[in-house]
Amino acid sequence: MNIFRKLYPFFLAVVSFNIIRLVTDIPKNEPFWTGSMQQHLIALVVTILAYYFFYFLIQLSIKKRWFARKNRFDIIKEYTIVILYLLATINLELYLGEKTGVLYLGNRIADYIIANVVNIPILTFYYTFIYREKVEADYREQALLLGKIKVEKLETELMMLRSQYHPHFLFNALNTVYFQIDSENKVAKQSIELLSNLLRYQLYDINQEVTLEQEINYMKTYIEFQKQRMPDCLKLQLDFDVQTKELKIHPLLFQTLLENAFKYTGGMYRIDIEMKQNENNLFLRIINSIPDSEIINSKKGGIGLTNLKRRLDLLYPDKHKLEIDQRENLFKVILSLELM
Repeated sequence: MNIFRKLYPFFLAVVSFNIIRLVTDIPKNEPFWTGSMQQHLIALVVTILAYYFFYFLIQLSIKKRWFARKNRFDIIKEYTIVILYLLATINLELYLGEKTGVLYLGNRIADYIIANVVNIPILTFYYTFIYREKVEADYREQALLLGKIKVEKLETELMMLRSQYHPHFLFNALNTVYFQIDSENKVAKQSIELLSNLLRYQLYDINQEVTLEQEINYMKTYIEFQKQRMPDCLKLQLDFDVQTKELKIHPLLFQTLLENAFKYTGGMYRIDIEMKQNENNLFLRIINSIPDSEIINSKKGGIGLTNLKRRLDLLYPDKHKLEIDQRENLFKVILSLELM
């Protein structure tokens, strides 16, 4: 089928050339294709090459997305540009062809008018045909992708339901241990309380999406819990600059990044966590120091980072960017999200 598509410009060029010959020869009561056969064949080859060049430009415009149709005005603008391009190239081709002797124009003005009247509608229709074919192909691809995403989401939900037994058991067990600890052991009781809050958020406080405020509170609780086991030399800097805390976000997207920062920090024992909001765009930057011998790459973190990248692809397609960089003794990760 793709081979036939690539032959469309050839057939259209032959049709348009013969239409021009009919319009030119029949009114003068002359035989069809009258005159020099060599000149006619050269003109036909030039027409075919011009049509293939236009075909190449159509493919390039679709690939580079030169035209983004958002409203009726954009469509009018798009077709205006196409028609102006055709007017310029057709007449420039005729002018240069006549000057170089490649093309012979017996009736100059009439031949110019006929060439424009015949070729512009045909090529404009051809442009519409290819563009519509591309749109339909994209629609089918998106429909298939949407179906695949729905299936994967159902599988993920099933896996989450299957895994809820163990967190429930741990949550209940922590409550039991909490009341068995001596009341004077405040540090241990505080750690259990923080861990219980983390589990409660994962089990009860999240459905599909949560507010930024809920997610930030969870992050702060997790950070506070991690501080319990870190050495006193840890330099922790937090900056949450979020204005619209009611924005919705899928939960636990930052969990893996926080875990890795606390897990692999060393050397200067420095962790900087910064979250900023710019309208619907959210940016999270985490920098942690690492020991001299530590080598961290985008694969470190095992299944955690792999799952995070997959979740981002499913939940925020073309609306996220994850950057991971290591320089000297610092490991940096930046996650940007476009929220609705």
